[in-house]
Order: sequence, then structure tokens, then C-alpha cells
Amino acid sequence: MTIDVHGRDLRYFLAVAEELHFTRAAERLYVSQPGLSKQIRALERQLGAPLFDRDRHGVRLTPVGTALVPHARAVLAAWAEAEGAVRAARAAEDATLVIGMSTSPGRGGLLPAIRSRFTERHPGVRLRLRQFGWEDPTAGLAGGDSDLAFVWLPLVGPDRYRWVVVATEPRLIALPEAHPLAGRDRIAFAELLDEPFLALPATAPELRDHWLALDARDGRPARIGAEIASADETYEALVDGLGICLVATGNAPLLTRGGVVTRPVDGVTPSRLALAWRADDPRPEVRDYARAAARVARAQAADGHSPMAPVG
Repeated sequence: MTIDVHGRDLRYFLAVAEELHFTRAAERLYVSQPGLSKQIRALERQLGAPLFDRDRHGVRLTPVGTALVPHARAVLAAWAEAEGAVRAARAAEDATLVIGMSTSPGRGGLLPAIRSRFTERHPGVRLRLRQFGWEDPTAGLAGGDSDLAFVWLPLVGPDRYRWVVVATEPRLIALPEAHPLAGRDRIAFAELLDEPFLALPATAPELRDHWLALDARDGRPARIGAEIASADETYEALVDGLGICLVATGNAPLLTRGGVVTRPVDGVTPSRLALAWRADDPRPEVRDYARAAARVARAQAADGHSPMAPVG
């Protein structure tokens, strides 16, 4: 009898096998915990044997599950290699690089300057920008839907990616213009600890914590007024008085459209915008685009016209 097991089933199985915790595995996979449990049960039915023992003490691999682990890893590694070969062949045929982004990276002419440098070396390669929602902190890299991406650090799964920082910007605080602190020229973050904050989706926990400035709260939890997944949602939540939020200086114009103000805030670290790519992507076009971005960022920082400060 042939068992038709999909790569997704094996990825889900390995995530649980490595975490030995369904909730943590679901967060790692960006899926719901009930959905993950359902898929694991379906896989167990296909195989005709339980893969995990589950009780109030935790999750453990069964002997069948233990036997499956090395083969699941081998299958997924082989498929990843095949995907890489297909991507390389497709890119060579299409001569297109998809650049992912969650918010516009167009700071100080950054994108046109990178394009100009890159096309000098690769005049036949098309560059296509693609917008991704804030639910995906990798802006398409994780799923292979983008070749490079402008992302905010910290990046989830940093061992899977390489990046160059293209902008280091102070974080401002965005508030409704009727907020009692909106009339200040500057605001200390310590004065905001009891305020409700707008939070990114839980699928990006590291980035969510960064924009809630958990490292500046001395262990005090943040009050969440609402979750937001786009600039438009953030603006509407601010206008409705659901909370306040930190925002990178370069993104402030996305929110200050009327009814919202931004103010400098003391006591929080700057934000860092990076261009990232998959560490296992061997294509010279990808590396050359990253090199062009690094050169542009260095040039802009040296000119003193922007707060950009690249790092390797």
C-alpha cells in the first residue's frame, strides 16, 4: 500500500518533534495550534500508528515517531535542494528578482539608487516589488515568494537568512492628536508604560516585542489596546483611541494623515530596516543586489542626508 504523505505533513511533524510542544510548534510554523493538532492526527491515521504520546506531563515521541524523524529530515532536505534548483532554473529563465516589503523602503531615494547600481551589472534582470502583510515578518522570504526583502529587525529564524542594515532610525511615538501628551515636544518612554499599545500580530513575536519596547519596560508587561496588521489599520486604531504605538521615523508619514501626531520618545533603542535574503540562495544576482544596497546605504550615511547606517 502506498501512503501519500505531503511535505507539509513532514514539516509539521518535525516541528512538534523538535519542540515537543504543540503551541510552540504552531507559533514556529505560523499556524493555529488546533490546525496543527488536526494535521498531526491525520498523519497518524495515514501511517496507522501514533507519533506522539500526549498527557498532562507533556509531549513525547513514540518509537514510531522516533523512527520517522531522520527520514522526514532527509526527505525535506532533498526537497529543499530540489526547490533551490527549481528556483535557480526559474530565475535564470525569467530573469526576475522579487523584492518583498511590508512597508515602503523608499527612504531618501533608496530603491532607485539600488536599482541603478544593480542594473549596471545585470541590465537584463527585472526587479519586481511585492507587498506583504505584517503577519509575515520575512516579507515572503520564508515561503519562497520573494527573493530578497526589506524587513524590520529582529528577524525570525536568523540562522536561515543573511541581511544588511539599510536604515537605522529613531523610533517615535504616535498618538491621537487629542491625547494629553500630544502637546509635548518630547516624551519619556517611562511616562507611557501604563498606556494601551497597538501590537503587531502574534505570528511575529520577536518583532511584536520590539515595537512594544519590552526591553525598556523593566519587566512590566505591555497593555495591548488592539492588534494591527497594516499601516491603514494602525492609523484607524490611533484615530479611534484604541492605543498608541512606536513607529520608525521614516514611516511616520504613513500615520500622520490628520488626527494623529508623532513625537520623539526618549528611552528606547532605534529601529533597523534591513535587506534580507535566504542564506542558502546561491544566485549571484541576489548577492549583487544586496551589495548594491549596502553601497547605497553607506553612501547615504556618508552624505549625512539620512540616518542610514549599514552593517555587514
